[in-house]
Amino acid sequence: MNIAILDDYQRVARGLADWARLPAGSGLHIFDRYLATVEERAAALQPFDVLVLMRERTPFPAALIERLPNLRLLVTTGGRNAAIDLEACRARGITVCGTGNVGAPTAELAWGLILALVKRIPVEDRALRAGAWQTGLTEGLAGKRLGLVGLGKLGSQMARVGQAFGMEVVAWSQNLTDARAAEAGVRRVEKRELFATSDVVSLHLVLGERTRGVVGTEELGAMKPTAWFINTARAGLVDEPALLAALREQRIAGAGLDVYSEEPLPAGHPLLALPNVVLTPHLGYVTRENYAVFYRDALEDILAWHAGAPVRLLT
Repeated sequence: MNIAILDDYQRVARGLADWARLPAGSGLHIFDRYLATVEERAAALQPFDVLVLMRERTPFPAALIERLPNLRLLVTTGGRNAAIDLEACRARGITVCGTGNVGAPTAELAWGLILALVKRIPVEDRALRAGAWQTGLTEGLAGKRLGLVGLGKLGSQMARVGQAFGMEVVAWSQNLTDARAAEAGVRRVEKRELFATSDVVSLHLVLGERTRGVVGTEELGAMKPTAWFINTARAGLVDEPALLAALREQRIAGAGLDVYSEEPLPAGHPLLALPNVVLTPHLGYVTRENYAVFYRDALEDILAWHAGAPVRLLT
């Protein structure tokens, strides 16, 4: 059995699961760089029976699946992966399995981005290293309004932290009710009110047909010029040209972003030149605890499938 683990950028996969448990004669190959095109992926992955994917880093459309004749098992970390064409896998008889995960680390990162922005942490760090001292005023969060677009598991965690900071928390999503918001100690508002009145807007929706582009020119245009925009969810929720324009023209104070329309973010991307953004390379789920569960469960998936009793099936 030939197994490949994709997108192990940090080169940690070998140390986070007991791969010695694989059946005798199994081969294990680690790809620590991104395979950028379908052609490159097809050429590199053709020999493998089993592939382990790290979330949605590498898309697996039908055009790729058709070019991998040896592929029999696809394991994705996490409980879902919108980048895999599951119908194409079913048509080919390829088993697809998922894994568990730990907690809600993405909400922790969202708060890291918020604090980095309002407390000017990256700006003051760079200035201090250059010999300056206290180059600007920071802001407090107490008494300000946190607007959450989405109030599921992550949004609810965001709300609790915001309340601990003394913030007023409001929320909106297409299906959110007053009663559900009240359960989280949050007030439901309409979308325009959320964007127009919040000091921090943070996105916590699943990307789908109903939510794609849910934040566009109108929503960004309604924001206060002193407000901050945070996206640790999915880039497709936001009209990227509209966000770039709002940041360039300083119609909002700035943004903290962990997700992008193209990942890895290419050199020369316009976001990299903007002074009013804090950028992280899709780190929301990249914690030691999460990765330990990902790779442990991936190994279990492979062993169960090899034994004829697959677990955590997605197909």
